[in-house]
Amino acid sequence: MESTNAEQEIHLRHVETDVLIPKIMREKAKERCVEKVEAFNHCCKESGFFMVFKCREQNAALKECLTVHYKDPTFFEECKREYIQEKLEFERTGIPSKNRKQKLPTSM
Repeated sequence: MESTNAEQEIHLRHVETDVLIPKIMREKAKERCVEKVEAFNHCCKESGFFMVFKCREQNAALKECLTVHYKDPTFFEECKREYIQEKLEFERTGIPSKNRKQKLPTSM
């Protein structure tokens, strides 16, 4: 069975589509908006207590970048496919993807 057919046959629970896949989306969106994340973090570190006032521009740019990804149906489908592949791999091996990734370097 091809993974694309298996992916289409998998029924996702409410928690998967509303919580787990959006979590992947947030992580990947932060990677894609890394410059805006870094600019906002830098501003916050430099501004201290006054960051709410001084970092409005960086915060707005970061929110705009993230929102573009959150509202993109193609990006959702990409993250959904990634989630399904991880789910299928977990069902096959019994090892969560987080643990698989952590164990790779030590076994090489």
